Amino acid sequence: MFATEENSIRIGAPLTGAQQSILSPEAVRFLGKLARAFEPRRRELVAARRLRQREIDAGAMPEFLPSTAQIRAGDWQVAPIPADLLDRRVEITGPVERKMIINALNSGAKVFMADFEDSNSPTWSNAMEGQVNLRDAVRGTIAYTSPEGKRYEVGPTPAVLMVRPRGWHLVEKHFLIDGEPISASLFDFGLFFFHNASALIAKGTGPYFYLPKLESHLEARLWNDVFLAAQSELGIPRGTIRATVLIETILAAFEMDEILWELREHSAGLNCGRWDYIFSFIKKFRNRPDFLLPDRAQVTMDRDFLRAYVDLLIQTCHRRGVHAMGGMAAQIPIKNDAEANRVALEKVRQDKLREVRAGHDGTWVAHPGLVSIAREVFDSFMPSPNQIEKKTTAEIGAADLLRVPKGEITREGLNRNIDVGLQYLATWLCGNGCVPIYNLMEDAATAEISRAQIWQWIKYAARLEDGQTVTPTMVRETLEQQRERLSRQLPARELSLACGLFERMMTSPEFPEFLTLSAYESLD
Repeated sequence: MFATEENSIRIGAPLTGAQQSILSPEAVRFLGKLARAFEPRRRELVAARRLRQREIDAGAMPEFLPSTAQIRAGDWQVAPIPADLLDRRVEITGPVERKMIINALNSGAKVFMADFEDSNSPTWSNAMEGQVNLRDAVRGTIAYTSPEGKRYEVGPTPAVLMVRPRGWHLVEKHFLIDGEPISASLFDFGLFFFHNASALIAKGTGPYFYLPKLESHLEARLWNDVFLAAQSELGIPRGTIRATVLIETILAAFEMDEILWELREHSAGLNCGRWDYIFSFIKKFRNRPDFLLPDRAQVTMDRDFLRAYVDLLIQTCHRRGVHAMGGMAAQIPIKNDAEANRVALEKVRQDKLREVRAGHDGTWVAHPGLVSIAREVFDSFMPSPNQIEKKTTAEIGAADLLRVPKGEITREGLNRNIDVGLQYLATWLCGNGCVPIYNLMEDAATAEISRAQIWQWIKYAARLEDGQTVTPTMVRETLEQQRERLSRQLPARELSLACGLFERMMTSPEFPEFLTLSAYESLD
């Protein structure tokens, strides 16, 4: 551990030489200025989330805010879109691991979102090496040689780079300012911006970001103020930063216009963060038995609250002159089973057809092998760089955003939630946040949905299709069966930690807000 600025900033972890260049004295001072300026507001907004939850628990349902009706009714648009973000028909996402960055940049996708959040296990090493890797990528010097001797380098036409910092609810425990951990959002954003903004501008692009898990336009306002301060501090022109907000909480869905308004100088649109959105729906209405969801596999994007949310997002973005991005195709190619691979790829094709026909301006994939399929669909139905000119006027009300899909709760669904959630969490604790499980690329939202659904089913004594009631005993027995099966493929320490944590998350009397908050304490 070493300290700077008269012991007011302390770094409680070792640094390699490359990492020391990232946490240079100048970068550390920049982080300190951001934290001291905005940490009090961040804490107030996180506290406001808890207050809003208590109001929902007491029966107050989300609504379109009366206080911002004039923003929703106004005839305004966001700032013009930068040239290199006009066409975003296929975006690929993945963690900030060196080889993955190179493969993603070379994938043929228009945009690569480098992820410090849900597909990245936030160990200190991952957080710092990710910054080193992105700095090298921006400067065109990134390369990787595999243990087998294979060389990886970035080709001549890489994807446009965007970066997703961690959410407002998270902290970076290894970097203390005045004795308190810095916001992980400010840490990830601040280091990337400090080291790369000028270099990106010189290359004809800019510092572009994805913003996760916002719950209100006031949280977007905080981000906008951070952007203004960061640009001013480094002498970067106002409005250079562009940010796409992931609408992945039910409360943010009621404030999409307001979020775009707050970021109107810096906006690059909105994105349907589908998996976290389902998690948020369960979490916010956890004390409402009429919001009981069926198996995750039955909660698809063409149904009920999800369909309404997609339609409203597209309508809102196009009215404001900005991109409405579609969601993730999590499938990965299946190399040893041609028929299973054909079925999986056809699911991707149909999902992308739904998105482009609905009016999305682009979509996400999790694997380079899916880029060509997504691109082919969007090329066929969207010959122009985007379809922002496609306007819709359907009335989408609060009741539509809150309509609960009907369906079965099955033993297979219960087993799959525990199996996949436990596998993911154990692997996350090993330091890997991007995990292929049953031919899907899973991230932290997988474990969150899995444990949230089971918590909800236990709370309301849901009946399975075979007539059995979901109980804590049933869940613990199933968890132990899965633990025994996985003991042959996962490290004993991390599997044991994951089992204990996942069990508490599913059976605790009170609903824990985020699995990753508790799990983070077990990471180095």
